[in-house]
Amino acid sequence: MYALLRPLLFRLSPERAHAVTFQLLEATYRIPGILRLFGAKKPDVAASVEVMGLTFPSPVGLAAGMDKDAAHVEAMAAIGFGFVEIGTLTPVAQPGNDRPRLFRLKQDRALINRMGFNNGGVQAAVERLRRRTPGIIVGGNIGKNKNTPNEEALNDYVICFEALHPVVDYFVVNVSSPNTPGLRALQEKGPLLTILNELRTRDASLDVHRPILLKIAPDLTNEQLDDIVSVVRESGIAGVIATNTTISREALRTPKHEVEAIGAGGVSGAPLRHRSWEVVSYLRERLAHPIVIIGVGGIDGEAALLSMLDAGADLVQIYTGLVYEGPALVTRLNEQYIQWTDWRSS
Repeated sequence: MYALLRPLLFRLSPERAHAVTFQLLEATYRIPGILRLFGAKKPDVAASVEVMGLTFPSPVGLAAGMDKDAAHVEAMAAIGFGFVEIGTLTPVAQPGNDRPRLFRLKQDRALINRMGFNNGGVQAAVERLRRRTPGIIVGGNIGKNKNTPNEEALNDYVICFEALHPVVDYFVVNVSSPNTPGLRALQEKGPLLTILNELRTRDASLDVHRPILLKIAPDLTNEQLDDIVSVVRESGIAGVIATNTTISREALRTPKHEVEAIGAGGVSGAPLRHRSWEVVSYLRERLAHPIVIIGVGGIDGEAALLSMLDAGADLVQIYTGLVYEGPALVTRLNEQYIQWTDWRSS
């Protein structure tokens, strides 16, 4: 069914198609049988996995950026996601960068985005999450406002952390988006340890504890990845999400002049797959369990899922693959994961 709908959606601008898709999903997902027409269904119990002290209905999650404001958490769970990562959220609502800011590279099965942390602010998301159905695992991806200087970034992360703590299951510190000026400078060891250590201290003071993960860029050198390994060990956080979008434009099939006309932004989707796999592999060789690695980047089919799992990912997330493949992709990945676990245990 999605194969029939996608050409119509692709006639719209990417951001408009995004809004229309969620409008359709919200209007229909509670109707019995409707999601089956799109190949979507909740995961079998055999797909469940225990990670970070949480029981995930499946290891396939929705990456941050798709449901920034926690407006569609229940719909995403209904189409089979084992967890939903909301955000990136900032303390104060902000409109993000000027439109157009989301672009399709159809020949590459990719997207370029420079959204700029557009969101309605952390408090609005908190109110929505208070009303969500129990049992849906939600991650809170947090960042700083565009106008907050890096010297004051810690306060933004603390505000979001404290507001979301009662209503999410884990946290993701986003210092790797290429679309907020200066943000990636926070990936340096010094400022990163300051942020993570403060959040860990605040979490330890509370009755309920939430795992904290760090989302990193794919464009880091091996030396910078070694710093990330050191930061994870020193801070004691739960793990890493690898990776965010890339600023690289290498090996794209889309004509160079078209890509240059789009301008700045991060590339997601199939072109990111190999680099994300490399980063996950590199980190897993240096970070043993129970440190968690969530793999994200170009997972748009069963082969990509298996590759990421074999590289050492405990969980995976998808975003661009959902745009090109539709809800049936989630079901296929969940079923493939069950087969993979059966093979490993045989």
